[in-house]
Amino acid sequence: MPLSKHVGLWPTVAAALTIAALVPPGWTDAARTVEPSAAESRPPASPEPAAAAAETDRSPVDLIVAPDESWAISVNASSGTATLIDLTADQGEAATAPRILDEQPVGELPSAAALAPDGKHVLISAARSSAIAVFEVADRRLKPVAKIAVGHEPRGIAIAPDGRTAYVALAAEDKVAVVDLAERKKVADIAVGRWPRYLCLSPDGSRLAVGCNGSGGVWMIDAAARSVLFTKTFGGLNLGHMALAPDGRGVWFPWTFYGQRETSPGSIRAGWVMASRLGIVSFDEQVEPQGLSLDPRGDAVADVYGLALSADGKRAIVAAGGTHELLVLSADALPFLGIGGSEHMDRDLARDRARFRRIALGGRPLGVRFARDGNRAFVANYLRNGIQIVDLAERKIAGEIALGGTTEPATAARRGEAIFHDANRCLENWYSCHTCHFDGGPNAETIDTFNDGSSGTYKTVPALYNIVETGPWTWHGWQKDLHESVSGSFATTMRGRKPTAEEAADIVAYLQTLRPLPNPHRPADGKPSEAAQRGETVFDSPKAGCANCHDGPHYTDGEIHDVGLGRKNDRYEGYNTPSLVDVQRRIRLLHDGRSRTLEHLLTGPHNPAKVTGDGELSAEERADLIEYLKSL
Repeated sequence: MPLSKHVGLWPTVAAALTIAALVPPGWTDAARTVEPSAAESRPPASPEPAAAAAETDRSPVDLIVAPDESWAISVNASSGTATLIDLTADQGEAATAPRILDEQPVGELPSAAALAPDGKHVLISAARSSAIAVFEVADRRLKPVAKIAVGHEPRGIAIAPDGRTAYVALAAEDKVAVVDLAERKKVADIAVGRWPRYLCLSPDGSRLAVGCNGSGGVWMIDAAARSVLFTKTFGGLNLGHMALAPDGRGVWFPWTFYGQRETSPGSIRAGWVMASRLGIVSFDEQVEPQGLSLDPRGDAVADVYGLALSADGKRAIVAAGGTHELLVLSADALPFLGIGGSEHMDRDLARDRARFRRIALGGRPLGVRFARDGNRAFVANYLRNGIQIVDLAERKIAGEIALGGTTEPATAARRGEAIFHDANRCLENWYSCHTCHFDGGPNAETIDTFNDGSSGTYKTVPALYNIVETGPWTWHGWQKDLHESVSGSFATTMRGRKPTAEEAADIVAYLQTLRPLPNPHRPADGKPSEAAQRGETVFDSPKAGCANCHDGPHYTDGEIHDVGLGRKNDRYEGYNTPSLVDVQRRIRLLHDGRSRTLEHLLTGPHNPAKVTGDGELSAEERADLIEYLKSL
C-alpha cells in the first residue's frame, strides 16, 4: 500500500536552517549580522509599527532585562518575534514616549530566552523551528547574529558562567543539547527524562538541573561529564521556570501537584486533584527535595509558571497564569515541607501580608524578572500582548508596554484561548483546561474526570490536536457533539459553570488552531526510513490489522470497538478508536494508561495476535511497525 494513502504522514518540511557564524569565545568581538530570509521578514523596525503589524498578537511568554535596566527583550510566541523595548522612557501609567525600538523574527513558537554573561547577547529558543536564535543588542537595535540548529522542540536555555557553552532542553527528544558557542554548533546531547522544558546551572556551572515534565521530576546532570548524576521524582506536572536558590545550593521552581484523586467537589476543595507548589531540589543528592503549597484555602492559585528571585535572595515572584496574578513571597521566611507540601498553604503564611501577597494582573502572566531595586517586577503577559511593570510595594501595575495586538481577545479563537487558560472557571480556581492539556497536548497521568458517567475508571489525557475532525468524543465515544463535550468538561472535570453557547463555540475555534509540534521521527527531507516503509506494510496487513480501525488522515475510524480491554465498572461497552497522530509523544498508552511503551503495547494488552487471531508478529515486523507508528 503506498505511503500516500495516509494523508499528511510526510508533510513538506521547510528547508533546513542555516547555521551562521557566531561570536568568538567571551562574546567580546563584533558579530556578523545574518539577514532574515524573505519568509522571516520582520515587522517594520520603527517606534510606531505599521497598522497590520500592530494588529498581530505578540503573546509574550518570556523576557530579558538588561543588567543596567536600559532595555528589555520580549519573546513573542504568536508572532514568532523578539521585541527590543526601551526602558529608559517614562514608565508611568500615562506614558506616551515610544518604547518599541526594534522587532526581529526568531522562528516559529519562541519559548524562552537567556542572557549571555557579557550582558548584550541573547539566545532565544524557537520550539517549532528546532533552533535557537542569537542576537546582539547594539545601537538601540536587535541585531541578528546566528541561528543554530539544536534539535526538536527547544525550550529552556542555560548559559555557562564563562559564556562558552549553552544547554538547551529538547522536549520532543528527551535530551539536553550542548552547544559550543565558540564552534558555532551543537556538540553533544545528554539523555534525560521525558519532556524536559526548563533548566538551571549551579553557580560554578558544574551541575545542571533539568525539569522533566513527562517523568515528573528533576534530573541532575554533571555538566563536564555530560551524564546524569541522580534524579528526584515526585509526580510533578508542568514544572515551570527554574531559578538558582538564594544560597546557591539548589534550584527553585513552581510546579503542579497531582494527587491521583477523582474530580469530585470534595477532592478539588481539599487540594487532592491539582494544586500549585513551589519546589526546591538541591545540587546535593543526599538532600531531599522540599515543597511549599501556594494555594490558600478556598481561593486557590493555578498554572504557576514564571519564577524569579531578587538579587539579595529575599524575595521570590511567581506568575500564576491560570488565576491571572503575580505571587510575591519572602524567600527567606517560607515554611517549606517535604516536596509534596501540604494540601493548602500554611495558614499563618496565607494571612501574613509581609511574607505573601497576590497582585491581580489580568490576562495570562508568564515570564517574570525583578528590577534592580527589588521593588518592581517586569511581567510578560501573554493575553494582554504586553510587558507589565508591577510595583511590588504598592501591589499594583505601575505601567504597561504594548507590544502590538489587542489587550483583550479580539477573535473567537483568542477568546477561546483565554477561556481554555482560565482557572477561574474551576471550582475555587484550582486548575484550567491547560493544566492537564499543556499547549493542547497530553500529559503523563490518568485522571478520573467522571465524563464517562462512572467513578474509579481513570483515563489517560489525550492530546487535543485535530479534535474537531476526530469525533465522536470521550474514551467511550458516547459524546457526539463537540460543543456539548467541551461544556460538559467544565461541569464535571472542573466543577465550574458551563460555558454559554457562544463561549463553547469560541473554545472550539481555539481547539481548531492546535497542532502537533514537529516529530523527531520524521526525516527532514520527507522521505520515510526503510524501516518505517516496511512498518506501514505491517500496519496495513491483515495479520496486524491496525488499519482496520486506525484509518484515514488521523488514523481513527470514529467507531467504537471492544478488543477485550474493558473493565466491569465501565458504564459503556467498547472504546472510541484513538487517533495515532503523534503517538510517539505519549507516555501512557491505551485508555487506562496500562502500557508505557509501544513495545509493551504490542506484546501485551494490545498484541495484534489477540485482536486479529492471525498469529504473532515477528520481532522484525514489530520493530518496523513501531518505527512507523513513531513517525505518524
